[in-house]
Amino acid sequence: MLVANDQAKLDPVTFEVLRNAFITIVDQMAEQIIRTCHSFVIYNRDFSSGLSDPQGNSVAQGNMDISTHVGTLHHQAKAVIEAFENDIHEGDVFLVNDPYAGGTHFNDVSVIRPVFAEGELVSFLQSKGHWTDVGGSVPGSFDINAKEMFREGIRLPPVRLFDRGRYRRDVAELIASNTRDPHSLMGDMLAQSEATRAGERELKRLVAKYGRQTVTQAMQEIQDYAERSIRMALAELPDGTWESQDFIDFDPDTGEGLIPIRIKMTIKGDEVAYDFSGSHGTIGTLYNSAYGTTLGGVVAGMKMFFPELPLNSGFYRPISVHMPEDSIVDARYPIAVSGFLMVFEKIVNCLFDIWSNAVPDRAIACAFNLEYMLLGGKDGRTPDRNVFLFYDWLPGGWGGRVDKDGANVTAACFGTGLMTQPGEGQERLTPVMADRFEILTDSPGPGKFRGGAGVIKSSVLGPNEDSVISYFCDRARSVVWGVQGGLPSMPHGMSIKRAGEDEATWHGAFFSDIPIGEGDRFTRATAGGGGFGDPLTRDPALVIEDVADGYVSIARAERDYGVVVKTIDADLAQYEVDDEATKAARAEIAAARRGWLEEDARSVAERYKAGELDEFDLVRRYGVIVDWGTGELFSDTTKTFRDMMRKRSLAHWGEGG
Repeated sequence: MLVANDQAKLDPVTFEVLRNAFITIVDQMAEQIIRTCHSFVIYNRDFSSGLSDPQGNSVAQGNMDISTHVGTLHHQAKAVIEAFENDIHEGDVFLVNDPYAGGTHFNDVSVIRPVFAEGELVSFLQSKGHWTDVGGSVPGSFDINAKEMFREGIRLPPVRLFDRGRYRRDVAELIASNTRDPHSLMGDMLAQSEATRAGERELKRLVAKYGRQTVTQAMQEIQDYAERSIRMALAELPDGTWESQDFIDFDPDTGEGLIPIRIKMTIKGDEVAYDFSGSHGTIGTLYNSAYGTTLGGVVAGMKMFFPELPLNSGFYRPISVHMPEDSIVDARYPIAVSGFLMVFEKIVNCLFDIWSNAVPDRAIACAFNLEYMLLGGKDGRTPDRNVFLFYDWLPGGWGGRVDKDGANVTAACFGTGLMTQPGEGQERLTPVMADRFEILTDSPGPGKFRGGAGVIKSSVLGPNEDSVISYFCDRARSVVWGVQGGLPSMPHGMSIKRAGEDEATWHGAFFSDIPIGEGDRFTRATAGGGGFGDPLTRDPALVIEDVADGYVSIARAERDYGVVVKTIDADLAQYEVDDEATKAARAEIAAARRGWLEEDARSVAERYKAGELDEFDLVRRYGVIVDWGTGELFSDTTKTFRDMMRKRSLAHWGEGG
């Protein structure tokens, strides 16, 4: 519904037509790139598109864009304006991937085209896509040993790819020659450029129909409309201050111990301020965020609670953000930032937590963490031993909500438009075959409303030469958490079973450049979402449904929910509740669970080593975090994790349990 604007120069019908036309242009750009891109990564929608006004301010994004891209598109356009000032002409096309100029990481490259009409600059169109490899020290360009950007690939400040319509092949080849897959990179570069050309054609069609002044006026009024809308929404909320924190698993430079990201949000009138004071300094690996992606996380997390409002630069105007300089949320050149996503998703989940208190009827628990799996080498199936890059990510579970369970097997809050890559396509393009890919039983965090389910995927490497594997995730230690009495999900991580060996080796959620050979099998799981509300208050009938659907095992139905399940016919998925046994089990859990969080952590870890307890018991009952491969206790991590569970879970359990 339109919010009235006495200063508007456009009539409401023209305004709505052009507002939707701008979004359609961006979506048409997306359709263009999907049909012309070369890499499987971009084909599966790891890209975004945008339309900006002549000052670089965002006017429209696509309907399936990546949330972290959306928050940074305007920074990239403004970087081009700042770099080239008055030296911008019709037919120009620019490239930029600089994270320190408001971008995300080096793999995300923006192709930006200025659009002119009647001799005047009217817009910038942008196509931002993830290039599978941009050089650096490892295939895929993600190196856990990177402390500075020089191991992460080529850095592109704004650079001209087309000069007044003339293709600068030398520039393109300079960039491509610094990567492991120059052919795909050149193809994606030109596909993105052509996507902006398609957008230019449609935008000029609008100018021809409505006139340049009307189109540019619409761009301004669309941003003003978004600003009025969010200001009105904020003004209807009570003034107040809310705080939250989440964690990166650890800093390799300092040993074990969770790395805090702290946010304080203050609403005053029709404005909102975010303060990251108290967040950790930059850490000794690539898990740092520059200012652009931190702002993107704030916008993405906040927008989740106002889905009905439009998103463009007008939405940002009532928002102020304080980031401590040289912190994990405001990394400066040359600090490594390619793993910014791990910080971004913690920011988003902090915002979920904060806004769940400010707008409780839309409350939601923590979502799983997106992961990157990269494997590169030479394809042994081809006579020329062509270089291959296998770059994969998995869906997982979102947090339980105030009135319903979390979403199962869904793209991460990084961007819900991101598609799960089809195994058939991966197997055709790379010597990697998946032999297991299914919903993971017991992955949802228990609660009155459980989290959504995660998945498990296992793959085998075929004929190859000189291949290495890397894995980038988090929440092996800062496990996905529940709220309002809900319980955590499970740790992330990967195991590798070598050909000819009987047992797999746990490698965790954070490694790179490990050699891998033919017949080796690698398996990783994604967590479910955190639980919402006390799991002992979940309707036993819903637990039975979860058992029948394979979301919850019979054993964990009893251990997590206190629901004792009787099997009638497992083949027909027929089960029923043992009412008396359930009443007794719930009373027993209620009486004991506060004490579980006080038990000696070292003895709990020893019981895990002995096989008496599993990882679900440790994180959901005892709040104990260990090395999930060796069982080594992480004492500092456990202390912090237990403190968090006391606040988010124990504090919301009723009297007597």
